[in-house]
Amino acid sequence: MSPRSTVRPLLSVITPLYNCLPLTQAMVAGLRKTIPFWIPYEVILVDDGSTDGTREWLKGLGAPFRVVLNEQNLGFGGSTNRGAEIARGRVLALLNNDLVLKPGWLDPMLRALAFLGGRAGLVGNLQLNASTLQLDHAGIVVDVKCKPQHDRQRPRLWQRIVLPVKPVFAVTGACLVVRTSTWRRLGGFDDAYRNGCEDVDLCLKAEEAGLINAVALHSVVLHHVSSSPGRKAHDERNSYRLTQRWRDRLAEEASREWTWEHFTPYLPEPRDFPDKGEALKTALYLLHLRRRPPADAMEAKQAAIELELARWRKMFSS
Repeated sequence: MSPRSTVRPLLSVITPLYNCLPLTQAMVAGLRKTIPFWIPYEVILVDDGSTDGTREWLKGLGAPFRVVLNEQNLGFGGSTNRGAEIARGRVLALLNNDLVLKPGWLDPMLRALAFLGGRAGLVGNLQLNASTLQLDHAGIVVDVKCKPQHDRQRPRLWQRIVLPVKPVFAVTGACLVVRTSTWRRLGGFDDAYRNGCEDVDLCLKAEEAGLINAVALHSVVLHHVSSSPGRKAHDERNSYRLTQRWRDRLAEEASREWTWEHFTPYLPEPRDFPDKGEALKTALYLLHLRRRPPADAMEAKQAAIELELARWRKMFSS
């Protein structure tokens, strides 16, 4: 038995599993090598009904591994919640089983939690596509259609030096850390989502509670993107649920790009801005000194959302 299993762990790693045994074995091997020896930890592996030999392989694991076997397939959110229920660590690390963990991935994420202190929400990191080595995640943003998508814009060197902890709208659940007390206060994942959007939903609950979601820019992992079977099968229904719940917040976030597009033509001659009273407010909004978007931007984004909601209502009523 590992000596680390005799003390209460600082870190509880939670990984849902559904088939893909070779990827799981590689991730576990990388995990053993990359968690610093001075950090007490446990690893909670939640199997969601694998049929490829995963359950037989799990029988051979000892401490610091703990195994949970689902009687029925609960999906990513439900399986993660089951693991978090029995976690003993002060910090949870949610890791997909299709990650390739690089040395030094963990410390920057824990430092980000410490830096944010009592206002820390969910902390993610930079993720590269394991096949292409292109950046796949530097946080989550909201596109012009008011839909969350991965930010794939590589941070510049000066950003990583000056602001290694970058506040973001949301982070992916593929690799994140969060204090256990925060997770439980927020209620964990809403398992009504099915393998998608539960991470964004939880980030928005954290923001609503006054917490800051962030990306640790010095932490990098590789990710075999969407390798789990059926990963995209419920995307439309998940998006519908998320948009119904967070409609105003999504419209608000999507308004920034719309405002830039409509405001920048007036930068050479600001006096030509149609509504002089709104010009200063718009400028402050674009400088992140004012949260509320201009009324015309919100109106445009709400109209875009209504079109999507109408499409989803028709899709799911049949």
